Amino acid sequence: ALCKMENGDPTIKKTDTLKDTLPSCVSFTRKKIVKVGDSAYNDLRQDKARATKRWTKGDENVFIEFKREMGLDTPHESRNMERSYSAEELSAEVLKSLKSLLTDDSMNACVITVPAKFKTDQIAATKRAATLAGIAHCELLQEPIAASMAYGLSDEKKDGIWLVFDFGGGTFDAALVKVEDGIMQVKDTEGDNYLGGKNLDYAIVDDIIIPYLQQNYVIGSILNNDAKRQILREAMKFYAEQAKIQLTFRERCDITSQLDEFGEDDAGTEIELDMVITQDELSMVVSPIYQRAIDICKQLLSRNHISGDDLDSLILVGGPTLSPILREQLKLQITERVDTRVDPMTVVARGAALYASTIDYEATEEMESGTIALDLSYESNSVETTELVTAKLLLEECTGRVPLKVFVELTRADRGWSSGKVEIDEVGDIIECQLLTGKANVFTVTAYDETGAAVPCFPREVNIMQGIVVGSAVLPYNIGFEAHDINRNKDVFVPLKGLEKNQPIPAIGVKNGLKIPAMLRPGMSTDRLVIPIYLGEHNSEGTNAIYNDHVTDIIITGDDVPVQIAANSDIDITVKVDRSQMMTVEVTFLVIGETIDKDIDVRQRPGVSEEELTARLEEARKKLTDTLYMPGVEEGEVHDAQQLLSDIQKRFSGEKNTEDGKMHLLADLRRVFQRLEVVEKAHEWDSLETELTGWMESLEEANATHGSKYSVHVADLRRRTDLVVRRKDTATGRQLLNDIKSAYFEVTRLWQLTRIIIKYHDNFNDYKWTDATRARGLLSRGMSIINSNPNVAELDPLTASVQGLLNAADSEKPII
Repeated sequence: ALCKMENGDPTIKKTDTLKDTLPSCVSFTRKKIVKVGDSAYNDLRQDKARATKRWTKGDENVFIEFKREMGLDTPHESRNMERSYSAEELSAEVLKSLKSLLTDDSMNACVITVPAKFKTDQIAATKRAATLAGIAHCELLQEPIAASMAYGLSDEKKDGIWLVFDFGGGTFDAALVKVEDGIMQVKDTEGDNYLGGKNLDYAIVDDIIIPYLQQNYVIGSILNNDAKRQILREAMKFYAEQAKIQLTFRERCDITSQLDEFGEDDAGTEIELDMVITQDELSMVVSPIYQRAIDICKQLLSRNHISGDDLDSLILVGGPTLSPILREQLKLQITERVDTRVDPMTVVARGAALYASTIDYEATEEMESGTIALDLSYESNSVETTELVTAKLLLEECTGRVPLKVFVELTRADRGWSSGKVEIDEVGDIIECQLLTGKANVFTVTAYDETGAAVPCFPREVNIMQGIVVGSAVLPYNIGFEAHDINRNKDVFVPLKGLEKNQPIPAIGVKNGLKIPAMLRPGMSTDRLVIPIYLGEHNSEGTNAIYNDHVTDIIITGDDVPVQIAANSDIDITVKVDRSQMMTVEVTFLVIGETIDKDIDVRQRPGVSEEELTARLEEARKKLTDTLYMPGVEEGEVHDAQQLLSDIQKRFSGEKNTEDGKMHLLADLRRVFQRLEVVEKAHEWDSLETELTGWMESLEEANATHGSKYSVHVADLRRRTDLVVRRKDTATGRQLLNDIKSAYFEVTRLWQLTRIIIKYHDNFNDYKWTDATRARGLLSRGMSIINSNPNVAELDPLTASVQGLLNAADSEKPII
């Protein structure tokens, strides 16, 4: 939807079919004409139906629901255009079509709304789409915040807690908003980038329409072939969506296809639809999908210690929220205070226009000669009925002759208030503006010379929104990086202090006290420090980094440093995030006092393969089993992860054939891993205690076996172990475990060295060697010593020499 401020009101611009909203559908014709909106959507229906004639996809020229693929390099091939399009290029076509609705104006700057849970690559792709559409300046705004702005301006109650329930066509967002005296601040967000109306449509296809076809036609071979099944699902999706919309307002609807619309079944009979779907049938298949969104809201409320009774309003956003089935579920499970006063289809666009009216934008137009340049300072949002505007003359920026005296007058758009002529100079003066309540106030600025004649001035307009003050958008994720934790011997996610989830943006995050793993030599491009930047979910600190979302790698090489920097030198990492969540990174090397700046250039990334998904699924099954066998873990603690994993397994065959389906599976598999890691973290002491006591007993047994040479040291380790166990001190326990393992190696040193030499000798070809001939010679000599008179004095340096020939790359990640 496109919304523009007109006379202080957010006004939805009608589409070419006189609707408030435009389908995000793009069609390319044989004459290379680009169609967007309703006409493209009609082409889509024909394209999908035509594919069932041959049961092959053939040449596609119509594309929809590409929002979920923003940030991916997935190609959308169009034969008519003889090229492929990315999701951001298709989005640019939609933006161009929206721009064309402004027949009497040109759009150089705009606010584009995005789901609150959009990730960095999706945000960057959205910005690129705006550039491709010819929009010079684009700011992004999270959709729940936009909806809250539009709602808050129209609502008389200026205090309370709101829950924004944003269920769109492809994504779901929930935002918890607190309002005090008209000042609005988002407190927390949650969501799912792969949950929306599309899921509802396919549920209707899979659980209502296809069973109908199975009863009336022979389609076994179609359903057993992944490609043909997907063709059938896509052809039926149009009717599923029609049923969903009609059943929003009716108890039942008739679904009838056109003659000769679809192909034939296995028996050669033409497939037709002639069926009735009731709201009860619909409820059975869509309720579980709505329930997933409701469960996300419950989780959001729970972690903020808020109940449904504490909510003053539940604000509905998105077409699917018109459903009486969903509204009833929300009333039963969240709150009775479900607000239906604002149009859920356009509330986000209205909020975006309101937000746009409060943003300062540097004008690029040339000022005509004789223009008076003004500096107007004021708060663009206010809960007061008056607002002070400071006006002063910018003498150096004026063009042409400057009058001896300059007067300024501010006039409200409704002509109900005027400031009168106020004389100003370079020092400035204050004008007290009277505001209309509950709306955006537009004031025309007019400048006059000493004779009372009007003269051109810039800026020519002041916008002040009265009724609500919008706080900053907040980070939907923890922003951090991957580092190697020496104590845990594990690569973990480290959040940056200041960039935690729900931190207002713009924001700056810092991490001090890091070490570099290897030296950096000037001019040596092979010397590298790699800082992988990640987005982490709630409770992600210390989790395995790969279970979070990778943004990009910041790479610093010897080419970036002026002098040699030794291994284990201290570094600080600083990440800055702007209002649109774009990032820059600074790495400070304390030893030389130098800071290296790196922009984060987020490009399209490849999707995920079916093979990788299958491997991740198997890994998740194994991790679930391993977690269940951890000391102290009860089955109920992994119930959520088990349920999600079971759901993934059910959906796997249906979703593995589409790009957004695969990304959905990957996102949910990451959630499984994260939930299991939370359980592991909760029982970290239980596992550590088992490991500590086991290693301590092995050490005492080995010391007794090998002559009690280290008895004093072993006794001290036993005392420290007993103390750590009594205190359940996890951090000290990890370091102590390393000390016990080191002591065990010392006590059994000869046996350990012997075992290492034999392992390398017997499995020589399994390792990569920098000098295989020398390595083989050293190992042969080692075996000779072992077979004659093994001793530590000879085997210790020999083993070190062998390990020095291993071609094992050092870690390039920061060390904590």
